[in-house]
Amino acid sequence: MSAQKVLVFLILGSVFQCPSLAAPNDVSSQLEQARKKYGLPALAAAVFNHKGIVALGATGVRKLGEPIPVTIDDPWHLGSETKAMTATLAGTFVAQGKLAWDDKVITYFPEWAGTIDPQLRDITIGQLLTHQAGLRANLPWVAFDQALPLTQQRKEAAHELMTTPPEFAPGTYHYSNAGYVLIGAVLEQIGQQPWEKLMEAWIFQPLHMTAVGFGGTGTPGRIDAPWGHREDGLPVRKNGPMQDNPPVMAPAGRVHASVTSWAEFLVDQLRGAAGESALLPASIYTAIQTPQFGGSYAFGWSTATPPWAKGGKVITHAGSNTMNYAVCWLALDQGFGVLLCTNEAGKQASAACRQAGLALIQEYTSGNPPDPEPHHSPQ
Repeated sequence: MSAQKVLVFLILGSVFQCPSLAAPNDVSSQLEQARKKYGLPALAAAVFNHKGIVALGATGVRKLGEPIPVTIDDPWHLGSETKAMTATLAGTFVAQGKLAWDDKVITYFPEWAGTIDPQLRDITIGQLLTHQAGLRANLPWVAFDQALPLTQQRKEAAHELMTTPPEFAPGTYHYSNAGYVLIGAVLEQIGQQPWEKLMEAWIFQPLHMTAVGFGGTGTPGRIDAPWGHREDGLPVRKNGPMQDNPPVMAPAGRVHASVTSWAEFLVDQLRGAAGESALLPASIYTAIQTPQFGGSYAFGWSTATPPWAKGGKVITHAGSNTMNYAVCWLALDQGFGVLLCTNEAGKQASAACRQAGLALIQEYTSGNPPDPEPHHSPQ
């Protein structure tokens, strides 16, 4: 690591670490009501404001049939909530003058100028981040050679996407994991490192996200972290880092984190929205959190204005890798947020998180949470 980057980390650490609050309230009992009602193996949550975490809770077991309880420090798979992190990483390069939201994607792959599909010649970074580039939802991810470096895999995915006709007309909304893999390839072109290394250097370390990583959770064969469960409630056969979507997909949805580390990222989003001291300039957060082309999807965030937010804007996202589920709501004008995670996928998981989220929002703000768009990353 260069001396210059070390200095950047020291500065970020002194400026962006969240202020200490009183010990968080324990909301495990509220979570247990929803967990039992919907039969989930486990449920965890954090409530936070622009100053930091105000409540935490975790209840249930890491694996159905095993009496090992989950803890606050356990890692939870975040699925497509990763997209907000990828958008924020793009924002760091915008802040550095290395990227612009309206840059054409082909700018970063000039060697493809003669082979790009004509319909994709003018698509922009902003269109990718808002799912308005016309790209298909997914590629056959398992077909990519995992023995190759991740940067090469993602560049091959980018090439396939950019040189074949889009599935939809560019400029119309169609949710696309593939578009976020393409964004990851662009960021790798700029940063000259794998997306994972860029995330660690520019997002995780400056925000003190110490309990965070990539892929499935736990040590293979050991019950040392939440174990994934299918929609039918049964545990999947294996666990560990490779029990997840293929690594090439990481920019679209392959991060796991403790509820505390995930909250650190979300607190920074609240602080940035309020124009307070944060990782990036306020203008970057405004761009990330505001739909740019109509509709309700911003850069890695869905937006809503539910009654409980008292007329203010809420950003939200849900994610699943078909074995876990996570969701968060951030009321930007109130400087308040709640996140929930569970180690089961499907409708019961979503319903339990909504009920628990409702209870926490009623306790801390009085109101009802909006329904997040079900943005899942298929296994």
